[in-house]
Amino acid sequence: MKNLKNYSFALMLGIGACGFMASCSSEDDVKTEVVTGSQEALNAACKQWRVARAHWEKSEAFLFGAADEYSIDPHTDTWPVDQAALANVLRDQSIMSDIENKVRLLNSGLLGYHGIEYVLFREGNPRDISQLTDLEYRYVCAVAKDLYQATCVLQTTWEGAKSGTRYDATVDYLKTHNKLQDDGNVSNEGLSYKDFGGLFKNTPSTDYSSNLDATIQIIEGARDIIGEVAGSKIGLPWSGQDDSYIESPYARNSIVDFYDNIAGCKSALYGAVDATSPNDKSLIYFCLNSGNATLKSQAQTVQSKMDAALNDIKAMKSPFALYYTDPSAKKAIDALDELDASLEALGTTLKTYAGNQAVEAQCKVINANYVDNVIVKTYTALCDQAEILYNYIKNIKKKIHEIKV
Repeated sequence: MKNLKNYSFALMLGIGACGFMASCSSEDDVKTEVVTGSQEALNAACKQWRVARAHWEKSEAFLFGAADEYSIDPHTDTWPVDQAALANVLRDQSIMSDIENKVRLLNSGLLGYHGIEYVLFREGNPRDISQLTDLEYRYVCAVAKDLYQATCVLQTTWEGAKSGTRYDATVDYLKTHNKLQDDGNVSNEGLSYKDFGGLFKNTPSTDYSSNLDATIQIIEGARDIIGEVAGSKIGLPWSGQDDSYIESPYARNSIVDFYDNIAGCKSALYGAVDATSPNDKSLIYFCLNSGNATLKSQAQTVQSKMDAALNDIKAMKSPFALYYTDPSAKKAIDALDELDASLEALGTTLKTYAGNQAVEAQCKVINANYVDNVIVKTYTALCDQAEILYNYIKNIKKKIHEIKV
């Protein structure tokens, strides 16, 4: 997600624009003491960022529910990072003196995976520890903790948890965070706990009119991110409409991001995380074995188009940050468009079964498996890896052998 006005929080504070140095801060009025830390620990944090990032990108196949209603998608995954606004935050002692609490008030363009990425990486590699300031270290620790708490919300509200450490973190997050406005700034609208998994599995509910209605959302969730990868993540830079819209540019992780987005769609449709073939409770399995020749053919087309899209993304010239106009990018866009069209056709045929009780019963099985074995498992792994990332970042000030996972 791109935030077009991610400088507005700094302006709201009444702080003027500033230049950008090798660190995130200006040397004129910001303390630039270098953090006392270990390059090995910083390298380890960068490696863990890539691991944690992969789980988020896979989860973008289902950005409805908690990720949408709690504004967690923009809160954790807005780019590009506004470098000048971040420098302003770092020089503001009223923020930095209480950054762990005030981080939640910052514009989304300074937070999440890309806020962390920007502090840790340069041109695809870990930064030199000698360039990392103590202010940046304190800032990135606060952002990483906030990110971990956001992932707790995703896990617990989809699994319906009402106890435990991560539930406690969820309650705290929902009490202290508000929904975001379109410009990435915090609104006045608060958040409250909701059992998204229960609403998806037990229809009719406030969110879905029937089991089939929820099953169609599996397709729509996949189509949303497929369309975003084709039309925005790859398409905007490739077409020249917006060459600043390059995801994960500092880590040079863009193509991996795109691939993981579509791999997450495959998991959603195949009914299991990282599945290579559809399990017997998945949407694609049902379509292949429904006895409807049209559904079977359409499901087979989805399978072939899915594999083609993944292969074409993997074949893109890397890094995307440098080669976003390469013909291989257009080839991936075309493959994604074909995948999207195949899913649209499948969804259209499925909708003709509205009111069919046998299909309703099968959709209930599909939906329960989707929540339990795709969404909850993805979000649990996401939360696990975000917690590890937070600990690795904290331990940049320690020696590598002191890092414990």
